[in-house]
Amino acid sequence: MRSVNYVAIAGVLLLAGCASKPHKQTVTVQQTPLTKAPPQKVAQAWSIFTENAAHSYGIDQKLVDAIISVESGGNPTVVSKSNAIGLMQIKASTAGREVYRVQGRRGQPSSSELRDPVKNIDIGTAYLKILQDQSLAGIRDPETLRYATIVSYANGAGALLRTFSPDRDRAIAMINAMTPEAFYHHVQSKHPAAQAPRYLWKVTTAYRTI
Repeated sequence: MRSVNYVAIAGVLLLAGCASKPHKQTVTVQQTPLTKAPPQKVAQAWSIFTENAAHSYGIDQKLVDAIISVESGGNPTVVSKSNAIGLMQIKASTAGREVYRVQGRRGQPSSSELRDPVKNIDIGTAYLKILQDQSLAGIRDPETLRYATIVSYANGAGALLRTFSPDRDRAIAMINAMTPEAFYHHVQSKHPAAQAPRYLWKVTTAYRTI
């Protein structure tokens, strides 16, 4: 699997109608044309790796694919202004460090590790698992949990839960009393981060088209 030609995979996305700049290594997600690759094409290009990671951590593969589509457009070379790296736009000092901690490892992933598509997907999927098993544990409805995971991936679980209550258990109970549609509307109207509603909409839209 390590012998896979990542350039060839990127070429699949280019042929899907996405013009890239392969020699520009430090561009933001917003600047790279690869973010316009259809979610289905992105999912197909990296499916062998997202399937393995999703199976390993018990995470919905379509959710991983949708996040990759929105975060990087399937471009493994993308680095944001805040130094979020690769397919799943992982910050080594936050999500990367947390994954290492839970896995019993010291420190945080290196930049080169996060530029490796296989490792990037593995770390990103492991982080989704941490969110669901720890901060968001107790949310019963699968659709609501997916929405909560999406928002938490981008803006943190704490910020989301505090829109319900400063007490985590009470926040989870309030979420469980809502329908998925009501929870989605709550995020759209109550989340303090302006980009959170937009991100939830974008990932959910990509999820539904894959």
